[in-house]
Amino acid sequence: MTKNANVPNESKALFNEEVIQEISRQKKRWEEQTAKGKVTEEEYRSDSGIPINLLYTPEDVKDIDYLKDIGLPGEAPYVRGVYPNMYRGRLFTVRQIAGYGTPEDTNARFKFLLKNGATGTSVVLDLPTIRGYDSDDPEGEGHVGAAGVAIDSLEDIEALYDGIPIDEVSSNIVTHLPSTTVVLMAMFTAMAEKKGVPLEKLSGTNQNDFLMETTIGSSLEVLPPKASFRLQCDAIEFASKNLPRWNPVSFNGYNLREAGTTAVQEVACAIANAIATSEELIRRGNKVDDFAKRLSFFWNLFNDFFEEIAKCRASRLVWHEVMKDRFKAQEAKSHLMRFHVQTAGITLTKVEPLNNIARSAIQGLAAVLGGAQSLHVDSYDEAYSAPTEESALISIRTQQIIQTETNVINTVDPLAGSYFVEKLTQEMAQRIRDYVALIESKGGLVSVVETGWLHREISDFAYNTQKDIESGKQKIVGLNYFPSENNEAKVEVFRYPETAEKRQREKLEKLRARRDNAKVEETLKALREKCHEDINLMPYIKDAVSAYATLGEVAEVFREEFGLWQFPLA
Repeated sequence: MTKNANVPNESKALFNEEVIQEISRQKKRWEEQTAKGKVTEEEYRSDSGIPINLLYTPEDVKDIDYLKDIGLPGEAPYVRGVYPNMYRGRLFTVRQIAGYGTPEDTNARFKFLLKNGATGTSVVLDLPTIRGYDSDDPEGEGHVGAAGVAIDSLEDIEALYDGIPIDEVSSNIVTHLPSTTVVLMAMFTAMAEKKGVPLEKLSGTNQNDFLMETTIGSSLEVLPPKASFRLQCDAIEFASKNLPRWNPVSFNGYNLREAGTTAVQEVACAIANAIATSEELIRRGNKVDDFAKRLSFFWNLFNDFFEEIAKCRASRLVWHEVMKDRFKAQEAKSHLMRFHVQTAGITLTKVEPLNNIARSAIQGLAAVLGGAQSLHVDSYDEAYSAPTEESALISIRTQQIIQTETNVINTVDPLAGSYFVEKLTQEMAQRIRDYVALIESKGGLVSVVETGWLHREISDFAYNTQKDIESGKQKIVGLNYFPSENNEAKVEVFRYPETAEKRQREKLEKLRARRDNAKVEETLKALREKCHEDINLMPYIKDAVSAYATLGEVAEVFREEFGLWQFPLA
């Protein structure tokens, strides 16, 4: 790692002590004279419960050593950003999620978004695909192509990216479960090879987080935590050796937050997952610098504007400390926390849905001020269904307005130096460290999932949040604060293609009729045997999907060989 020669070994306070003492005296005078009678006893806290003062001064940040605790952009500890010139040199990727119907349907939406300024693709999958079932499986009936696109085989991946230059446009695949990730990643690489695209030219991200399968998943039929975690690590290890520009994991704080966590818990759980993953990959014989530089994260930004900005800055600080102090990573890129942001879907309301444009814009601005590498701005109608073309276009335009009309990208980390933001950043960082330590004191992230501790943390927070909304303590404009008198939404709701399930079933029937079924069975048998060995399964999965084994057929091998697990909700 490149050292910053300007950082002294001894800690240096940011302000002169005599000046701080004078500011303290003046603040006390201000409270007693100028603000007398104006300061209420009401307690203000951030969404994560951090006490918020009426006024912040240099006294609140007097113990910060600027070069050690904040630093310069592109240098340790990366609080001010992972790149020296940030958005002047590399704009955040405009990456709007799309996915509905068949791969052909979603391919058309991809092309619409790219034509209108999106700079990367991001695909969301339907429920049967997420759960590892084919479109003709009874488990998927009625859900094919709804809330996401249906993907059954390599043939579908080829249709999804038809006409998309995958060696030029980065591809985000919201695979959720590792058991789905390993299959779709294998399909994506097989597609690239068929197109003649070298794997080293592929850039993009898989979500790939075992918490999505075992903690906030969509089904009672899930793999055990250890098996899901193994597949998560298999994908990362495979990519680190074969896909140098690919992010094989996006440690998913986003969906944890949607399910019910504070901003602190969101980041801490994701970092705890990254720690456990790093330890497992090192146990397998990998060096930390072989894989750490391609680890990425996924944050959810809510409405608490300054806390969310502080969270982004603090997450980079804590991750740098983990890589430097715990894992002794040597390469500078291994210390960089790169993250994608999606604005908070759970904050979108069905009442007065046009208010959601303002909510998402404010959250998107916070992401940029927090230094995100890519951004999805939720569309105002997503409380109802997938976005229409019109609402998706507004979301793209929102990002483009931030990029071109606000001038916030003209300087790096423009809120640095705010007494409030810097104090909040340090407080967030310490609370993240403490929560990571709490998880590790209970045996680590896999252990707290197996015991149900994390499930209880999430359900308790979600329950208390709902109580606060119902009581009016947590105010939501149009819902419980100046509630709407007209609950009828005047929006055009997106309608999913009614023929998607029929079309997918027909494609599967034709595929099974013309493929080499003996070859499929041979590859699935080899995969089944390897499930019980301490080896990476990705090469065997890739062999299977290259023979046109379906997602459901591969996932069934996992279900049969690893068994099923139920959430410990008692």
